[in-house]
Amino acid sequence: MTAPAVDTRPFAAYEWLLARRYLRARRKEGFISVIAGFSFLGILLGVATLIIVMAVMNGFRKELFAKILGLDGHVVAIRVDTADFPDYEDYAKKLEKAPTVKRAVPLIEGQAIVSTPAQSVGAKVRGITEEGLKALPQIANNVKFGTLEGFDNQDGIALGTGFMRLLRVSVGDTVTLISPRGARTPFGVVPRIKSYKVAAMFEMGMSEFDRTMIFMPLAEAQRFFDKGNAVDVLEVLVDDPERVETSVTAMRDLGIPALQFVDWRRRNESFFSVLQVERNMMFIILSIIVLVAAFNIISGLIMLVKDKGREIGILRTMGASQGAIMRVFLITGASIGVVGTLGGFLFAILFCWRIDDIRLFIAWLTDTKIFNPDIYYLTKLPADLDWQTTGIIVAMALVMSVLATLYPSWRASRLDPVEALRYE
Repeated sequence: MTAPAVDTRPFAAYEWLLARRYLRARRKEGFISVIAGFSFLGILLGVATLIIVMAVMNGFRKELFAKILGLDGHVVAIRVDTADFPDYEDYAKKLEKAPTVKRAVPLIEGQAIVSTPAQSVGAKVRGITEEGLKALPQIANNVKFGTLEGFDNQDGIALGTGFMRLLRVSVGDTVTLISPRGARTPFGVVPRIKSYKVAAMFEMGMSEFDRTMIFMPLAEAQRFFDKGNAVDVLEVLVDDPERVETSVTAMRDLGIPALQFVDWRRRNESFFSVLQVERNMMFIILSIIVLVAAFNIISGLIMLVKDKGREIGILRTMGASQGAIMRVFLITGASIGVVGTLGGFLFAILFCWRIDDIRLFIAWLTDTKIFNPDIYYLTKLPADLDWQTTGIIVAMALVMSVLATLYPSWRASRLDPVEALRYE
């Protein structure tokens, strides 16, 4: 006959003691212990992988965001009534009166072929003033050779270190620029050819720009591309790029006719949309790893309940309540999930902290190039922990771990002590 259950407070000391004993490895329970170990490693690696991948993707997006905004204006102002922008200075002064607008930079963009005795390649040429060039942090703060001082009053150009390696030139050397849109003659269009000295070299850390961008003084670009006294667009820099819509609204409220505004979000909409979709898909796919580890907890606990049937029957006859038995196995399974989640969280933080050193070590160990900048655009592997996303991952893993213990724990609490001890 079963003794009456003795009411004790939930999660009493003896419940934790029993759960701790069930987690210890014993000879005849070795297989169950192995399953528990794999469940722990599964949770740890799943959480760590999810946090690391999300941090890398967040860092990748943040780096691209910083470099693109450090090179381009936050808003582009375009004249819609004419192809040229001859009165750009007046428009720039008007736009700078808008709240949150820091500067309106006149800009000329064109294509050219850059030629040296070693190589000839295509390039994107930007005509810009010295003031405008120094307002772009990705250029002004990353000049490796030469200087931008007096940029407006010289025939020199600034190009990336990727060009330096590709064309085999350095500061002071001469390169030849060829524009296919040259002067019109009775015999057709004659390409415009002119030689320039390299005045400065910059390194943005984004290989696609370092080997394709050339900056030229605005007045010289007007002559080279035959623009007269006009420019192509005005690039507007604002105080807060994340709230660029407010600045666009303020500029529209100025009532300037014939101007169309395109902010950086619209210009890069498809690019950042792809990154966001990829990020969401990676989160869903890698969450399956944590889910599989949670199923391992279920299988391990079910086997433990089956193996501990006799002990459960004895505890029930001694007065342990169904709730106490359920809590014992709940603590046992949840401990695996909680410790594994915290371990994965700490491992991910350490990994992200030294992620580029780890990349370099693996590259040295395997003699391969990991995260090739020619493919991924960035020169180092970025990782930026978003604490909100990390918190969601940790909370999700903890919830999964606890939920995984509910069914085996309920099965243990429903075990009939008479049936458990019938053949003992």
